[in-house]
Amino acid sequence: MATDTQRATGGSRIALVIALMAVAGVGGWFAHRQLAPATDKAAIEQIVRATILEHPEILPEAMENLQRNQGRDQLAQVREPVRRPFPGAVLGNPDGAVTLVEFTDFACGYCRKSVPDIAALAKANPDLRIVIRELPIISPHSAAAARMALAAAEQGKYQPFHDAMFAAGQLDPATIEAAARTAGLDLDRAHKVAASAPVKAEIRQNMALAQKLGFQGTPSWVAGDQLIAGAVGVDKLAEAVKAARAS
Repeated sequence: MATDTQRATGGSRIALVIALMAVAGVGGWFAHRQLAPATDKAAIEQIVRATILEHPEILPEAMENLQRNQGRDQLAQVREPVRRPFPGAVLGNPDGAVTLVEFTDFACGYCRKSVPDIAALAKANPDLRIVIRELPIISPHSAAAARMALAAAEQGKYQPFHDAMFAAGQLDPATIEAAARTAGLDLDRAHKVAASAPVKAEIRQNMALAQKLGFQGTPSWVAGDQLIAGAVGVDKLAEAVKAARAS
């Protein structure tokens, strides 16, 4: 006789496959043609297995849709704080109707690689607002650079600092200070703001938001209901922005 654990495991496995098939758009057909007459779990599992073997093309689509739905559920809990920028920490059109969010770290080579992609997107989409969320997780100097970036945002000079910091390549106290000078910051004011409670709170919030969204690295992106990880290139981001606009 099957134990409760065995029955639960089997049921979960069946439920997962059926859910995947439903997400792929064949669940209704499957239920109508196959599941309705079946009462025995082993028989159902055999039918599921046979159907997958006959239609393996449904699995990639099902997994992609399942991940999209899970991302949508995760995002629903934190959508507003994710889209709400630290004042001034925005690229593109600050009043744009379409929002792309990037979680980034100045020590991240892939983030640096994505800088031209962001510029191209902003140029091609005048209605695009790019909200930058500082996520300093890579280097011992990442947090200092993130705080200075937010201090630059407070002075209305986020983009000049952002571009100068990534152009510097190496991240250390000297290059952070040099980027601040290149951006034309009032350095005394910038250092005070960088050490302020609101800036520290913003970085703590970004860490918490990234965790809730399941992001484990940078760059990571939010466009509409899509969660995207990695330096995926301008074409992939453009597709996500187009989908966000349509939604």
